[in-house]
Amino acid sequence: MTRYLLAGGGTAGHVNPLLAVADRLVLRQPTAVIFVLGTAEGLESRLVPARGYELLVVPRLPFPRRPNAAAARFPGRFTRLVDEIRALIREHHIDVVVGFGGYVSAPAYLAARRERVAIAIHEANARPGMANQLGARLTRFVGTAFRSARLPHARFVGMPLRRELESLDRPEKRREAQEFFGLSPSRPTLLVTGGSQGALHINEVVNAAAAAIIGAGWQIVHVTGERSPLPPTELAHYLLMSYCDRMDLAISAADLAIARAGAATVSEFSALGVPAVYVPLAVGNGEQRLNARDVVAAGGALLVANAEFSSPWIRDFLVPLLEDRVRIADMAARALPVGALDGADRMVDLVEDARAASATVVP
Repeated sequence: MTRYLLAGGGTAGHVNPLLAVADRLVLRQPTAVIFVLGTAEGLESRLVPARGYELLVVPRLPFPRRPNAAAARFPGRFTRLVDEIRALIREHHIDVVVGFGGYVSAPAYLAARRERVAIAIHEANARPGMANQLGARLTRFVGTAFRSARLPHARFVGMPLRRELESLDRPEKRREAQEFFGLSPSRPTLLVTGGSQGALHINEVVNAAAAAIIGAGWQIVHVTGERSPLPPTELAHYLLMSYCDRMDLAISAADLAIARAGAATVSEFSALGVPAVYVPLAVGNGEQRLNARDVVAAGGALLVANAEFSSPWIRDFLVPLLEDRVRIADMAARALPVGALDGADRMVDLVEDARAASATVVP
């Protein structure tokens, strides 16, 4: 019986792949014991217990970005946090620590190293975060969701996906998807999504240009997000919804997508062969633009800056693309090899490699 501590959280970008790996570990090893290390403030505090895993809660300790009183206190607080996690590793007899980035991962990596416990890492973004940059120097078992990610010992594993997406047969599900959303079988479908929070700028631009898109012979499934709703529309062939609990069917219906370039979105669309126009969120360290880099280079997607995404851009660039069905089909074929449907299995293979290598080391 192997005992795993999965460290990560804060956002869906860390929690969802963590849960996918946890589920796959249990599927492969029914006797495996899974603990998740996280904070009380992160998304993991709700999602992890709901999935049936025990959450071990530690304090949230952000890395200081500027010299101030918090920065002066940080080294001592960080040392205490590492010691607290070391105690958890001993108490729960952990065999492998698997990190996914975020606040808790860096101290978890150091705690595992000092306890001589195997370490495996998954990096979801094309530009690695600080925690995984540290962790990659402590282990040879580093998996990345993107081939262009630069970390020591990196191995491309892809993004661990939800089971309903791993097994999704888009052509087989297309008719069901059309019936579910009330779509016309004679029109291709544009899927627009800004993620669970929505993307106000994308929403407003697409909404203003919806008539031109429909005039090109298309129909729109527009998932606005609950924080960025739009007023109801009377346009035919334009479905507005603030939330979609069947994204598997939305993806099955899609012939093209417009979306932000979050790691999960790019990974899912690529793995399922959905060509896309990515409008990266212009904040942070530019990781969304880098997330789209591989599939754009392969010809499976287009990239447009947030400031350039506008009604004139849709008129001058998107509408001509919509009218070129051969090009869209070629983009779909080019996107498919960039992703990986078996990211969860590949990551679990890497975790098992880390465990096996640790077992051969003489203390």
